[in-house]
Amino acid sequence: MPFVITEPCIGVKDKSCIEVCPVKCIASDDEEEMYFIDPGVCINCSYCEPVCPVNAIFDEFKLPSDQRIYLRKNRQFYEK
Repeated sequence: MPFVITEPCIGVKDKSCIEVCPVKCIASDDEEEMYFIDPGVCINCSYCEPVCPVNAIFDEFKLPSDQRIYLRKNRQFYEK
């Protein structure tokens, strides 16, 4: 998974990341409080990272240790 959306997105769901994604790999549903990045579709372009107003998007390898749980949460969203 190249990029991961983390806790600061909860309750915000700003669509800036969706608008810049060239492969449309960021999604959510009405039940979720945040967006998720599809690891099978993301092309690692990093366009989403700088536009996030709450700094919730990280490269998987630069993910803060207290946010690592969001790796699993992103994957689980797309396993539904």
